[in-house]
Amino acid sequence: MYAIVEIAGKQFKVTQDRFVFAPSLEGEAGASVEFDKVLLIDNDGDIEVGAPVVEGAKVTGEIVEHVKGNKVIIFKKKRRKGYRLKNGHRQAFTKVMIKGISK
Repeated sequence: MYAIVEIAGKQFKVTQDRFVFAPSLEGEAGASVEFDKVLLIDNDGDIEVGAPVVEGAKVTGEIVEHVKGNKVIIFKKKRRKGYRLKNGHRQAFTKVMIKGISK
């Protein structure tokens, strides 16, 4: 059984007892979260697609920890002008353990 869920404007395919690295969410580690924007549910071949969401369906999870992604280096240069700019960025994510999918 899996579901397609919208979390913070992005869509994720989630299954029970798996981790999802979602964009940074509010809450402490160990807090439970619910996602009610379920776009699709597949229950062993029985697929139900929402228009735009499946009514009464929700996904529950637990925040495991807040982490940062890998560093992305931004480098800009204009040749023969002496212009060089180097910058870095690490995106914040929340690691969520999916506890259950209900309809």
